[in-house]
Amino acid sequence: MTAGDRATGERATGERATGDGGLSVDGLASTLALRLTGAGHAWLTNAVNAVSAVGGSADTIDQLFPAVRRHCGHGPLLASTGPATGPGLHGWTVDEAARVLLLTVLPISGDTLAGTVARLYERGDAAERRAVLRALPLLDVGPDTVAIVRDALRTNDATLVAAALGPYAARHLDDASWRQGVLKCVFLGVRLSEVADLTRRADEELVRMLVAFAHERIAAGRDVPPDVLAVVESFQP
Repeated sequence: MTAGDRATGERATGERATGDGGLSVDGLASTLALRLTGAGHAWLTNAVNAVSAVGGSADTIDQLFPAVRRHCGHGPLLASTGPATGPGLHGWTVDEAARVLLLTVLPISGDTLAGTVARLYERGDAAERRAVLRALPLLDVGPDTVAIVRDALRTNDATLVAAALGPYAARHLDDASWRQGVLKCVFLGVRLSEVADLTRRADEELVRMLVAFAHERIAAGRDVPPDVLAVVESFQP
């Protein structure tokens, strides 16, 4: 997208233009621009303008959000070769990034924004829900959308669980729920490198849970994932 499009996103998100973990609207838009076709770029530019219009229809994003995949594609956001632009984008898809960008330009905030985000999550398919979860650290919603994270962590969809344990959860999810989320990653085979701020939030109770998991695996004659052992070995109380 153009510099003007990126600036629109930054103005709309205000202080949240750069989220926890270094993810930024500018970096996201720059990376996305490299992966869109000309037609996809044109469609998304028009969609951004429509969503960001003050006084526009309240259901504009409801209509455009599901259409993103059809117009922008759904391949990996980061190219398999060459430098990656923008931190925190590993594992993202093009449609997720485009949907996140649409959320960041919504000209609303606080309870109204939190309600819109919750509605899009509740009505969305798995891909749309992942996009909502990815967007949370860039949105001015505070802890008001923690329920979305909790819902995702109750599923057995590894991609939703991984997206849920991003920077927003690291900042707002309570310790017990966060630990259970990390353990669920282990059971579902999600790499612990996907968990934002793991080193800072890891505590003795999480290590105890991981050690118990490791003992069960060993007793059953099964291997212990290397990233589980790495967290246990590196923990400094």
